[in-house]
Amino acid sequence: MKRLFLLSISLLSACQNPELTQLTTKDWVVDKTFTSGIEGPAVDKLGQLFAVNYKKQGTIGVVTSQNNTELYLTLPGSSVGNGIRFDNKGNMYIADYVNHNIWQFNNTTKHLALFAHNSQMNQPNDIAIMDSGVLFASDPNWSKSTGKLWRIDENGNTTLLEDNMGTTNGIEVSPDNKFLYVNESVQRTIWRYDLDKKGRISNKQTFYQFDEYGLDGMRTDNQGNLYVARYGAGKVAVLSPQGKLIKTIKLKGQHPTNVAFGGKDGKQVFVTMQKRGAIETFNNNIPGRNYSK
Repeated sequence: MKRLFLLSISLLSACQNPELTQLTTKDWVVDKTFTSGIEGPAVDKLGQLFAVNYKKQGTIGVVTSQNNTELYLTLPGSSVGNGIRFDNKGNMYIADYVNHNIWQFNNTTKHLALFAHNSQMNQPNDIAIMDSGVLFASDPNWSKSTGKLWRIDENGNTTLLEDNMGTTNGIEVSPDNKFLYVNESVQRTIWRYDLDKKGRISNKQTFYQFDEYGLDGMRTDNQGNLYVARYGAGKVAVLSPQGKLIKTIKLKGQHPTNVAFGGKDGKQVFVTMQKRGAIETFNNNIPGRNYSK
């Protein structure tokens, strides 16, 4: 009886403590396939996984299956990509943190075009996208631990939404397009804004505050839960739409930079790992934002 009682207490503690909830991860792409600048994982409608800086900086690689990778695109000049997103038409958008650009790559015509440029940007880092095609970009200044937040409309026009923030990094739109989430890496804070149909923000609120380690890229599942790369902690933290920590997934590496959903049912999560130049993966119980409920 005593053993059963202790087992029951242990199970109850695990349920109440989300830090004890872990999934098994494995390597989807092995070490040093990408550079230490690996970032921006995104999955297109064909199920192909993309990430920046394949073998060398300034490139984009495509992963068609486990450990099957190849060069997909090389950005012009000194441009180096970070965040990647796809719109509903299949166009790829790439944040170029070196030259203050957002690039657009048409996957049908294979044409790369400059979609947006603003010299007032520090370095557009990660990007998020509404179903309408409106983009948002985080824009950190790492040396000053500050950052900006930008909106880029469907025509490539840029609007500064907020200045003098903390070190803006991960950014994501909720599946119903009603909220925008932005985190500050150094300050370990996640903010939530209300969104209207035109991508205007209001009602800024603290969504979650972490006590240690940095924050990097974020994605939502189709239930509105937010998956946060915990840089330095080697974890992905999952927060409910109400701002409660649901679970934590322990990774093999310590420096995740971003996450993306994919796989046949949308429940496979890919995590780019900076120091390793690799991609880890785990199977989730809920599909990503762009998969049907």
